[in-house]
Amino acid sequence: MYHHVKKLMYTVHVDTPDPRFGNMLLEQFGGANGELAAAMQYSIQGLNCEDPERKDLLMDIGTEELSHLEIVGALARLHLKPMKTDRDAAEADPLIAIAGGGGVNLFNSMGDPWTADYLKITGELDVDLRSNIAAEARAKIVYERLINFCDDPGTKDALQFLMTREITHMKAFTAALVSMGKDPFEIGKIPPTPGLVDQFFNDSTGEGDDGEIDARGPWNEGDDWEFVEAPAFDGSATPATRKPGDTPNSARTKKRASK
Repeated sequence: MYHHVKKLMYTVHVDTPDPRFGNMLLEQFGGANGELAAAMQYSIQGLNCEDPERKDLLMDIGTEELSHLEIVGALARLHLKPMKTDRDAAEADPLIAIAGGGGVNLFNSMGDPWTADYLKITGELDVDLRSNIAAEARAKIVYERLINFCDDPGTKDALQFLMTREITHMKAFTAALVSMGKDPFEIGKIPPTPGLVDQFFNDSTGEGDDGEIDARGPWNEGDDWEFVEAPAFDGSATPATRKPGDTPNSARTKKRASK
C-alpha cells in the first residue's frame, strides 16, 4: 500500500529558472539511469523476492526512489516554468513547451519516452543486487555532471542531496550482497567449465596509434590465470574446442604462477 505525503523528502528552491537545465534534469526523471527506472527496478525485484529481509530492503529503497522522482520532478518543473509564457524560453525545447505545456513528462533529456527496457530484473537476488549497485553508481555520476552544469545554489543543494543518497543505496545493496555469503563469482547453480574459466584471451594486440599497449595486471596474471596470446592467430586448437586442461601448442601461451 502506498501513501503520498504532500511534502517533499527534500524541499527544493530555485532562484533562477533555466529552461535548458530543466531539460537536462529530465534525464533523471525519465531516463535510463533516472529515478523512475530505479523505483520500478527495485520495487519489482522486491515483489519477486522470496527472502523477507532483503525484500524489505528492496521495497524501502524502491519507495525512496519514488520520493526522489518527486524531487527531480519539482526541480525540473520550476526550471521549465518560463516555457509556459516566454517564447525565447520555449525555443529551448519546443516539444516540452508545445506538447507538454512547459511541464515534465516521462521522457529523457532528448525527448525519448521512458521504457521498461531500462529495468534489470532477473529473479536471482544476488544478480539483481549487483545490477542495483551498478545502477546507483551510474546515477551518482549523472548527478555529479548535473551539479557541474548548474549555477543555481538551491538546485545544486538538492542535487547534492540526491547524489549522496545514491552512495547510501550502494552501501546498503553491497552489504546485502555480502551478507548472502556467496563467493563473488558464484552466479546461479551451474558451475563454470574448469580450466576455461581461468583463461584470459589477449584478443586486442599490438601497439595502437593513440598509445594503446598490451597490458598485464591482476585481471590477467597471477592467481589461477592462464594468459592466452591472440587465440585467433594460434595454429593449435582454438580455446572454444580445446578440452579443459589441454595446453596449446603455441609458445605464446603462458601459465603464471600464483603470487
